[in-house]
Amino acid sequence: MLNSNKVKLAIAPIGWTNDDMPDLGAENSFEQCISEMALAGFKGCEIGNKYPKDPVVLKHYLDVRGLQVCNAWFSSLLTSLPYQDTIRAFIQHRDKLNFLGAKVIGASEQGNSIQGKLDIPILKNKPVYTEEQWQLVSKGFNEMGALAREKGMFFTIHHHMGTGIQTSEEIDRIMEMTDPDLVFLLFDSGHLSFAGIDPVPVLKKYVHRVKHVHLKDMRKSIYETVKSQNMSFLDAVRAGVFTVPGDGDVDFKPIFEILSQADYEGWVVVEAEQDPAKANPFEYAVKARKYIREASGL
Repeated sequence: MLNSNKVKLAIAPIGWTNDDMPDLGAENSFEQCISEMALAGFKGCEIGNKYPKDPVVLKHYLDVRGLQVCNAWFSSLLTSLPYQDTIRAFIQHRDKLNFLGAKVIGASEQGNSIQGKLDIPILKNKPVYTEEQWQLVSKGFNEMGALAREKGMFFTIHHHMGTGIQTSEEIDRIMEMTDPDLVFLLFDSGHLSFAGIDPVPVLKKYVHRVKHVHLKDMRKSIYETVKSQNMSFLDAVRAGVFTVPGDGDVDFKPIFEILSQADYEGWVVVEAEQDPAKANPFEYAVKARKYIREASGL
């Protein structure tokens, strides 16, 4: 069972409004989102596009609801823009998160990602890094890791569908090429499952380098449709390939056991993007909270 003195439970706003497809949840306001997060029993959240940009204003809204920002997505563009552009953007992002009290920064290399391209099947044609790109990405991640540590924060790699860090072999390579004292892993059960990878061995291998956890379940029947119809990532999300833990086909108990045995300390975040018109965000947040309590003791 997870130690509630060391592990905190958060939820991402993507269940209320999808930043990549703003029509999904366009009707849901920022205040509704964070109020329902708190009402469902979560103590933290990540940041969405509807959140106030001013960190002082945002902190007030969250403080009165007993919520804490635990992380926010950072798009690294090392493979598409000049190197220093990403470093400068990262420093701004780091400083905002540091003000908000977050200890983790989750980054994904998006320079040549296909995750947002509606005309490309997500299970085909993913980017594959050249040797030069591997060197560039690892160099940038190491530098961003050092910049995070300057503020007492942890830089984590978010392996993600449609990117050059998606498979278990690619995760292995980037972990080997980066400094274990500076660069950590954001373990995402949903993206491993979607990639056709059992998340359990990956977590076992890297649990002592994991500083942040994303939990999302997957509906295998819809996944099979995604494969057979060559759907894009965003179309797969719209179709309902993901759901909250306990509502799909992934067994989370071994994941919780590994985290418990390793004495994991940090945040566990429900991040399950769906169409809010089909999956009421508050109801699914409550469902996730109940399942995680029963399965992990958290």
